[in-house]
Parts: sequence; C-alpha cells; structure tokens
Amino acid sequence: MRVTAVLALAALSACAPPSGRTPSADASASNATYTNPVLDVDFPDPTVIRASDGTYYAYATQGEQDGVSINIQVARSRDLVVWERIGDALPVKPSWASRTQDFWAPHVSEHGGTFYLYYSAKPDAALSDSTRGLCLAVATASRPEGPFTDKGQPLQCGPSFVNIDPMAFDDPQTGRRLLYWGSGFGPIKVQELAADRVSFAAGSSPLDLVHTVPTSDSTDYQRLVEGAWVTYRAPFYYLFYSGDNCCGPRAHYAALVARSRSATGPFETLAQATGARTSAILERSGQWNAPGHNSVITDARGTDWIIYHAVDVRRPRSKPTDDVNTRRVMLIDPLVYVDGWPRVDRGPSSQPRPAPAMP
Repeated sequence: MRVTAVLALAALSACAPPSGRTPSADASASNATYTNPVLDVDFPDPTVIRASDGTYYAYATQGEQDGVSINIQVARSRDLVVWERIGDALPVKPSWASRTQDFWAPHVSEHGGTFYLYYSAKPDAALSDSTRGLCLAVATASRPEGPFTDKGQPLQCGPSFVNIDPMAFDDPQTGRRLLYWGSGFGPIKVQELAADRVSFAAGSSPLDLVHTVPTSDSTDYQRLVEGAWVTYRAPFYYLFYSGDNCCGPRAHYAALVARSRSATGPFETLAQATGARTSAILERSGQWNAPGHNSVITDARGTDWIIYHAVDVRRPRSKPTDDVNTRRVMLIDPLVYVDGWPRVDRGPSSQPRPAPAMP
C-alpha cells in the first residue's frame, strides 16, 4: 500500500479503528493504557522498527488477510498500541522462490533512505547438491511499507531450516554491519555484512554464538534456539532468542537472553551466569502460551519494550477446523533490568497497563 506521509498520519489518528486495526487500547488523548494483545490476528515472529517518518512498523511471517495470502505481513502504528495492517511488504515473490509459500521471520532496517528486508524463504528447487531447505534472503525498498524487491538471489541456502530468522545489527562500538540468524537445531550465528548490506563481507565467515543443549528433558527450552534479536545497553550486548517449539498442540516456547561485552561474543546465557533453572525471561502465563520470537524497542522515557507473539489458549487457531496452523498474536510488555539482566515486568500481561511513552 502506497500512501503519503500526510495520509498515513491521518489514517493513524482516526478515532474509530478501521478494518484491520486492533482497538485494544484506551484510544483517548495519549493512549495512556494498553491491554494485550495489541494486534489480535495471526502475526508471527514480529519485528518492530521506528522509521525515520516517526511511525512504527511491524513485519511478520507469511499469513492471510481477508482471504488473501500475504508473503510478508506489515502493520503500522504511531504508539505501539493501536495497529493497522497495511498488506504485503513483499507482494512479488523472488524469482528463485516463485512457486513456494514459505516466507518466514522478516527483519527490516533503514539506512540512508533505503529499507532492507531480511527474511527466509524456501527455494523452488535445490540450489546446490546438498540443500533443499530454507534460504536467507534480502530485499530493498524506498518506503518502510514496501513494496520490497528481492535482490535476485539468496544470501545463503542450506539444509532443513538452519537459515532462518535473520536480524541485522550495526555494532555501535565498531561500526561493523552484522547479520544474526539460525535454528534447525543448530547454533545462533553471526556474520559480517558488506557495505552494500545485501551480501556478506569478503573473507568473513559465520561465528557460533548460542548453542542448543542436547537433552531428553522436554521442559528445556534450549533444545532448539532461534529468533535472535540484539541490543546494546552499555556495557553489554544482549542477545534475545527463543526456543523450543513454537507451535502446534505441543507448543513449548519462551524468550531467553544471553549477554556479552562484544557483539560477536562470547555470549553467556542467563542460566550460565546466575545458575538459574532456565535462561527464559518470558514463559507461559495465564491465557498466553508459547510466548517468544521477540523484538525490542525503546520508548521516549528510555524504557525498553519487548514485542513478541504468543498463543491465546482461548483461541489457538484462526479456524476451528485447522489442526496445523497455530494462531500467534502480537503482545508487548516493558523490560526492567535487574543486576544487569533484562526481565519482563509481569509478563505476559493480560490486564490494562501503562502504555509506552511517545516522543
């Protein structure tokens, strides 16, 4: 959807929420409170950014809107509380994945007036003798809502679902452009990007950061790790990640955290540092099951907010007859820091709470 900035702000300031917006907040004056979910539709693996136009944009794994398949979902908000879905950020599939419908876990960053969409997709055919899994990919656009255009070939492919959940991060201390990714029961990885941001830096290679824990313990979230999100809050880099099983009738998922004094590690998990049972900072609570795959954004007061998906146990599927696809809705909650570690303040929450502070 293409609109001018004036029309975008006008749409977002309308009193009555149009189709596709979630009226879960106190919409008066300053939106002083919110109640989860802030987006009550299937919107998995949310990435949220604040674009240079001052508007927040959220991007999510493939889905459906009004009966139409969406490759990369996108929504926008002026306050992180009231959201409007605005269609497909990647309306044209890449030539190398034109006949598939596996577009997962996008991340978007803005640099020099260009928006870079990193995502994973399943190729039409094996791109090497040994692969038939997902590929890391990148597309660009001049506007945060798109349309994004794929660069024409994937960044990297591999077996199974190893190459998923990309997250781009510019290291504020070194200026290096980094890409984090990983799952497929393997480690979360990082590799330096080239100056063009659509290829890896020459001579660079991936580094392993957080590993799975081989175990038969079905309560251990670290049997699988994925969904990396990195922030810097001096003196530490915080690597948020998720595990173990996002979906289905046996969903068992949580958001976890590790930290390091370097963007490329070594990272120490919360459990390793404190002796805690788990590194999870967000687990099942009340009506919310399998919370995780988060992004983090800072409000005008300097409070960090974790934005994530979870399954509402009262309505776990979009269609009552659908036994496969889990309905993951978008929630937000504030983070607090205790002894240098982030914790989710009373989350996942389901009661009205003070909303994020806006500029």
